[in-house]
Amino acid sequence: MSGSEYVTRFPEVREPLLNVKGAPGKNKRVLPAPFDTAGTADLPGTRGLPDLPDVSEVETVRHFTRLSRLNYGIDHGMYPLGSCTMKYNPKITEEIAARLAPVHPADTAAMEPVLERLAQLQDHLVEICGMDACSLWPAAGAHGELTGMMVISRALKSRGDKRRTVLIPDTAHGTNPASCTIAGFATKAIPSGEKGYLEASTLRQHLDQDTAALMITNPNTLGIFEQEIHAIAELLHENGSYLYMDGANLNAIMGVARPGDMGVDCMHVNLHKTFGTPHGGGGPGSGPVLVGKELEPFLPSPRIFRDDSGAYALEEEPYPESIGKVHSCLGNVSVCIRALAYILSLGPQGLREAATTASLNALYLKNRLKKFFDLAYETPTLHEFVLSDALQKEGGVTTLDMAKTLMDFGFHPPTVYFPLVVAGALMIEPTETEPLEELDRFVRAMENIAAMSREEPEKTHESPLAAPVSRVDEVWAARNLILTWPDGRIQPGEEGI
Repeated sequence: MSGSEYVTRFPEVREPLLNVKGAPGKNKRVLPAPFDTAGTADLPGTRGLPDLPDVSEVETVRHFTRLSRLNYGIDHGMYPLGSCTMKYNPKITEEIAARLAPVHPADTAAMEPVLERLAQLQDHLVEICGMDACSLWPAAGAHGELTGMMVISRALKSRGDKRRTVLIPDTAHGTNPASCTIAGFATKAIPSGEKGYLEASTLRQHLDQDTAALMITNPNTLGIFEQEIHAIAELLHENGSYLYMDGANLNAIMGVARPGDMGVDCMHVNLHKTFGTPHGGGGPGSGPVLVGKELEPFLPSPRIFRDDSGAYALEEEPYPESIGKVHSCLGNVSVCIRALAYILSLGPQGLREAATTASLNALYLKNRLKKFFDLAYETPTLHEFVLSDALQKEGGVTTLDMAKTLMDFGFHPPTVYFPLVVAGALMIEPTETEPLEELDRFVRAMENIAAMSREEPEKTHESPLAAPVSRVDEVWAARNLILTWPDGRIQPGEEGI
C-alpha cells in the first residue's frame, strides 16, 4: 500500500463543550426544597447554586460518553510505549481488589486479613527480587525512588558518612536525577559504553570518597542488560558506596534473574509495569522499595508484623532509625492487592514465561523493523529496543512525524526522543500480552510509514488526519498554557474538544 492510500481523511470530531451547548431553560428540572438557596445566605463562602451550564441530563450523559470514546486505552489496542510497560490488566485482579474496597482502616478486626495479604505480597516481592526486606508504602515509581534514596541517606548519616554524590548512567530513567536531588544528593551523569551498557572501567574513573551510590536501571532504557553489573557492585562496595537499581524494567527479568543476586542494595518496583496493575493516569500507583539486610532498619514505618497469637498488625517500634512515614495509612492497598492476585495467578513459572515472552515479542518486532529503520545498537536487547529516524530524516521526516502518522493506523505512538543517548529515538516495548496478529499489524503500519517517508514525505507532516484532533502545535502549547476555560470568552472555531 502506498503512502497516499494509507488513510481516508475524516473531518475532525469536535465535541462541543457543555457551556456551548447550554442555553437558558434547557434543563427544566425543578430542584427540591433542600436545594433551595434561600436559607444559605448566612453561610460563610456561600454564593448560591454554582454557575453550571444549563443542559439536560441526557445531553450531559451523551457528552461525557462521547468524550470517553475519543480516549485510547490498553483495552482498545497496543500501547508500544517503551520504558512504560503498558501491559493488559487482567480483570480478575480488579474483581479481587474490589471485594476488599469496603474495608475501613480504622476497623482493626477487618484490617487483619488485609495486613496478612500485604505481608504476603512483601514476601513474594522479596523472593522475586532476591532482597531481604520490603516496604509497600511508596505511592508510585518516582516516590519509590525518593524513598529508597532517603533510606540510603539515613544509612550514610547513621555511620557518620557525609557522601552526597550519586552517579547516574546516561541510559537510566529520567526521574532518577530528580529523586536524588529531592533526597538531598548531587547527581553526576556518567556515559555508557559503545555497546549501550555501563562498563566497570568507566565507573572506576568516577568513583571517589564522595560517591554515595550509583543509581542504575537494569535492563536499561535501551533494553540492554547491564552485563558488568557484578563487577560494578563490587567496585561500589569496595568504595563504601551503595548500588541502587531502578526496578521499573523488572518485567524483563522477573523469574529469570534477581537484582539482589547481582549485588543490588536498594531498589523499587513499579507494580503497574510488572504485576498487571493499572497505570492510573495520575493515580493510584505503587512503587514498593526493597533493600538488603544492611538497609532494613531505615525502611519507612509503620511495619507489618505477626504477633504471638499469629495475627497481623502494624507497629511503629522498635525502629528508631526508620525514615518515618512516606504515605498515609497503608499506601495504595487496592493496587497492592491487584499485584498479589497477579503473582498468585501466574505462579513462578508463569512470571518467568511473562518475562521471556515480553522479550521474545520485542525481539520479533526489532528483527522485522530494523530492515526499514535505523537500529541504534546491535547489542542484544530484552523487553524493549530503540530505533531512530536517521534513515527517514534524510527525506525530511522526523521521529515526531512518524509517531503522529502511526496514530492514523490505530496505534498509540511509541515513546519518542528518549533515551537521550539516541538522537530521534523511537523506543518500542510491546510487552508479553500482545498476540502475534497485533504485532504483525504494528509491523505493517511501520512498513507503510517507512514507504511514505520515501515516496510522499510531505504527507507525514500533516498527520494525524483521522484522529479526533489534528496535529497540535506542541511548542506553542508548551509556551502558552491554557488550563481553564473562562465563561463568556469562547472564540469562533474553538467551540469543541
